[in-house]
Amino acid sequence: MKKPKIEAVEEQQPRKILRADKAPTTGYSLVVDGHFKSHHDTVEAAEEAGMALKNKFPMLQVQVYDAATKTRSMVQWPVPA
Repeated sequence: MKKPKIEAVEEQQPRKILRADKAPTTGYSLVVDGHFKSHHDTVEAAEEAGMALKNKFPMLQVQVYDAATKTRSMVQWPVPA
């Protein structure tokens, strides 16, 4: 029985691991129902991602966390007029 040849495995770049239980130190993050989720470089990108999530799932509580000032701001879903 032939053994399979093991080819040279490309070394993978180490991933930047963000822990959900630790507040980020830079940039902006989405906080969904009290849990840190995605990380963004600009507040506009974070708000856009939060609004897209809020449009899809309006029952979620979505906030944008600013790591520089350590503050959170709610993503408000537009109220129908």
